Amino acid sequence: MAHKLVIVESPKKAQMIGGYLGSGYVVESSIGHIRDLPNNAADTPAKIKDKPWGRLAVDVDHDFEPYYVVPRDKKSHIAKLKKLLKDADELYLATDEDREGEAIAWHLLDELDPKGIPVKRMVFHEITKPAILAAAESPRELDMHLVEAQETRRILDRLYGYEVSPVLWKKVMSGLSAGRVQSVATRLVVDKERERMRFRVASYWDLEGTFDAGSTHEQRMFPAKLHSVDGARVARGSDFGPDGQLKKSDLVHLDRSRAEALAAALEDTTYEVRSVESKPYRRSPYAPFRTTTLQQEAGRKLGMSSSVTMSVAQRLYEGGYITYMRTDSTTLSSAAVEAARDQVRELYGAEYVPDSPRTYTSKVKNAQEAHEAIRPAGDSFRTPAQTGLTGEQFRLYELIWMRTVASQMKDATGHTVSIRLGGAAATGEDVVFGASGRVITFHGFLKAYVEGTDDAASARDDQETRLPNLEQGEAISAASVTAAGHETKPPARYTEPTLIKELEEREIGRPSTYASIMGTIVNRGYVYKKGSALVPAWLAFSVVRLLEEHFPRQISYEFTALMEDVLDDIAGGRRDRKTELGEFYYGSGDIEGLKTLVNELGDIDAKELATFPIGEDSGIVLRVGRYGPYVEAPGPEEEGDGATVRANVPDDLPPDELTVAKARELLANPAGEEQVLGEHPETGLVVVAKNGRFGPYVTEQLPEDAPKSAKPRTGSLFKSMTLDTVSLEEAVKLLSLPRVVGAGEDGEEITAQNGRYGPYLKRGTDSRSLTSEDQIFDITLDQALAIYAQPKQRGRGAATPPLKELGNDPVSGQPIVVKAGRFGEYVTDGEYNATLRKDDTVESITPERAAELLQERRDKGPAKKAAKKGAKKAPAKKTTAKKTTAKKTTAKKTTAKKVTAKKTTTKAAAKKA
Repeated sequence: MAHKLVIVESPKKAQMIGGYLGSGYVVESSIGHIRDLPNNAADTPAKIKDKPWGRLAVDVDHDFEPYYVVPRDKKSHIAKLKKLLKDADELYLATDEDREGEAIAWHLLDELDPKGIPVKRMVFHEITKPAILAAAESPRELDMHLVEAQETRRILDRLYGYEVSPVLWKKVMSGLSAGRVQSVATRLVVDKERERMRFRVASYWDLEGTFDAGSTHEQRMFPAKLHSVDGARVARGSDFGPDGQLKKSDLVHLDRSRAEALAAALEDTTYEVRSVESKPYRRSPYAPFRTTTLQQEAGRKLGMSSSVTMSVAQRLYEGGYITYMRTDSTTLSSAAVEAARDQVRELYGAEYVPDSPRTYTSKVKNAQEAHEAIRPAGDSFRTPAQTGLTGEQFRLYELIWMRTVASQMKDATGHTVSIRLGGAAATGEDVVFGASGRVITFHGFLKAYVEGTDDAASARDDQETRLPNLEQGEAISAASVTAAGHETKPPARYTEPTLIKELEEREIGRPSTYASIMGTIVNRGYVYKKGSALVPAWLAFSVVRLLEEHFPRQISYEFTALMEDVLDDIAGGRRDRKTELGEFYYGSGDIEGLKTLVNELGDIDAKELATFPIGEDSGIVLRVGRYGPYVEAPGPEEEGDGATVRANVPDDLPPDELTVAKARELLANPAGEEQVLGEHPETGLVVVAKNGRFGPYVTEQLPEDAPKSAKPRTGSLFKSMTLDTVSLEEAVKLLSLPRVVGAGEDGEEITAQNGRYGPYLKRGTDSRSLTSEDQIFDITLDQALAIYAQPKQRGRGAATPPLKELGNDPVSGQPIVVKAGRFGEYVTDGEYNATLRKDDTVESITPERAAELLQERRDKGPAKKAAKKGAKKAPAKKTTAKKTTAKKTTAKKTTAKKVTAKKTTTKAAAKKA
């Protein structure tokens, strides 16, 4: 029976759309991309393997024509689509409306090659019944300019990755990868760390006062800070440069002694109000979300990584809850504007609805205003409670809904006040304090939504600071004036939200690629997370140095941004794909192409590339080695010329924390370095102390003729011990463990042991934690039996009450608590556990930090279950795969009779395998 075949990307999308279109349509998914450039030599067609450009799968000698292959796991699905197409009288290509979706539609058209039936391009920005029916009634043409732009991006990335990555393999480390945008994002993180390494701390002092306006004022007490001394402004943190020096010379730089002396001289001072300046305050709503602002805000408020945000948003879109989530636009349709205004009127009242609808224009260059912002789907919005959503989907939908509704509300209004208080110190100085406040008289959109901040010290838009209603000349007394010391802080490292913001502001990459870029630079080992901060590995320093020295144009921020303009112009039909690819690869005029740079690299000193001096004239260097970074320095003179000492650098030590002092500490106690303690009094074996992967420990050296099966005894040092102070007597006690405490009534032996996670008792398979390491040697049998008499609820010991309660998790909605476990303190929401990092403490951890740790753990997915012991593995069935020669066909990028392409000139044939 004839039907209309509609092809979308995902099964979920197909299910939703199929229900809306009805029985005359068959809706099937392509399950993502159906073909691509080959990923490895095994997938590369035999007919191009012997070509000079065969490994690229792009014919760089003939107009950069790509050779596409259908992955082996997609061949059966393509056969299924072709079978469905045989019974179809129309084909609708209903992939996403961005460049990637347009390219998928073209690949489907080219691979399925429908004969004698009309082919239509169906686009929509939300999966609701009215939107789907309207899209089916008014299909458009396949946009070949968008297809060419996406194909150009793919070829650029292939040329860059496949030409530059082998250089990294040879000169830095095997297995590395370079990427056109990925490498630039890594450079941003490295450059930020370089700033932190160059940074010099400046210390400065000021005075903080609490002032009393008198009993006639409702807001009587208020804070103020020292502003000026004898007319010269007092230096603040922002007045110092990264070198720790003042940027201007006309400022007062207070040190501790002068600040404390000035505070003492102000004990009896009476102040008067020198000035009161009041200004109206107005704050307009934030624009509706686009891709990058959604990623940033979900990171700030919900603790979601960019990849999790996009994954959850994809599910919301496919479920018909929100509009398309990859967009540069902040525009809302007229129906959406009315829906938002209706909801404002219903939930907040008519006084919060502006007289005329608000319109927003994207500030992003080349934004496609024909698309819509990310908003709740439909012509009327469901409140979060009406959706029936839970967990992550509920939280993200709520965020999008609040932002959309708030965008159609009135401004917040109020006033700001700045007050100057002056007085004379006993030592004669004229001192001025300043106070500033803000009062919001009409909250407007802030009733619905307040944007998060990247800087914890920044005030939120709804924050109010009330000051008394003072008048100039009024007398004021000080309740207290104290000296306060401060230090400047290095520039903050990027987090995922701030790195995405930086990339967008520099116009590098596209919003749809940012989530994958974040994942790539972490997964490839160039960057790791310390809390939410992105820290570059030393490996990234080596890679970026090589690229800066030998591929300066390709790694530059300006060139990478310019390439986005080029791709936008190709998408708009203003530039030619072949010309731009030719200039990138072969160069033109004074511009050296990528091929020339790779072929004429010359000699690169790999050792120098991986060597970084630590401090000035210290003689210590860091080297990036095959097995990780290590520090190296000349050995003591008595060891002879040329002797060097080395020590591994911990993987989690940020580069800016590797100071000369830290390097010397590592060199003093290098991992693997042995310290002889003496001979064991019973065995006569040499006992040594050394540093290992899991910390310091003692062990014994076996004789050379010891049997291969013999293993030396080892014992971890107690927390109270160090390699410098541990004695032979203590080492012998550690090597004697486990200590037999005694046996219970059942005759089973109880031992006291020290493990990686602390001291514990063991009886058979039942383990119980001890509270201190000293108990290992002191605990009696009666005390041990008393511990075992207590019920065991979880782990080695009985369950303990929470150490701290932190409120509900923003993603799961469950209470977060801090607990003590055998691995140390951790936070949990009942579903996921996350161990506190070394910089976290029970006292200092905040709800936001706890949510961040849980999200990191959530991003890793559920813990893998260990395979059951003794489970037999079924033997793999050996099959012989038949080799088939792929038939070469010419796939013209024109829609001929199927779809009338906007581009009238026929594109040169892409090669298909």
